[in-house]
Amino acid sequence: MKEAINKFTHKNWLVWGGLLLLLIFLLLNRQIITLLVNRDVEGIQDFLDDNLLYAYIFMLIIMILQNSFTVFPLLLVITINITLFGFFDGFLWSWISSVIAAVFVFCAVRFLFQERLIEKFKPGLLVQIEANGFAYVFQARIFPLVPTSLVNILGGLSTVRFWPFILATTIGNFIYFFILALIPAGLVSKEIDETMIWVILVSAILLYYLFKLVRKKRKPSN
Repeated sequence: MKEAINKFTHKNWLVWGGLLLLLIFLLLNRQIITLLVNRDVEGIQDFLDDNLLYAYIFMLIIMILQNSFTVFPLLLVITINITLFGFFDGFLWSWISSVIAAVFVFCAVRFLFQERLIEKFKPGLLVQIEANGFAYVFQARIFPLVPTSLVNILGGLSTVRFWPFILATTIGNFIYFFILALIPAGLVSKEIDETMIWVILVSAILLYYLFKLVRKKRKPSN
């Protein structure tokens, strides 16, 4: 019991330490945060071009913010990454940083803010998430209308296990982020981007359910 309490306290300190560092970082970078709020991609590029390592760290922090409160549009964050690092590296860093951010928010909610936030959501919603687990998180990741922050918060509030949450996030974000990355890369025109995204995402969901149905039918026969 004592070891479990110590372990829980250690996790609390890690999360609180991360939140403190995040606050300090934002205070020290008020100028570039202003550029981000104004959606000045060129201004951000001029500001970060001289220090590539700092640019990676800064965009990781921004992704954590996006996964916590959805302050900035996800497409804007991905666009900045692609502008700074190129299409391939920008997409990869958007995807990797989103998984890191999801882990941070998930742990912060589960170990620090669960008691304060759980009353704000209907118990039935949490039960539904817990019953579906991986499938719920995966579907929420690839649906454009579901905020990333909400998925992370609900995951932390529920009893969904850590690894299924991360696996669903990793796969779902890879699909969704790649589609979004095509827009700033100019591979998808603004006129058809929304329709194309919906078609691809709905197709992915249908394929997922088809795979799930086939798998269920094979189990009794085995």
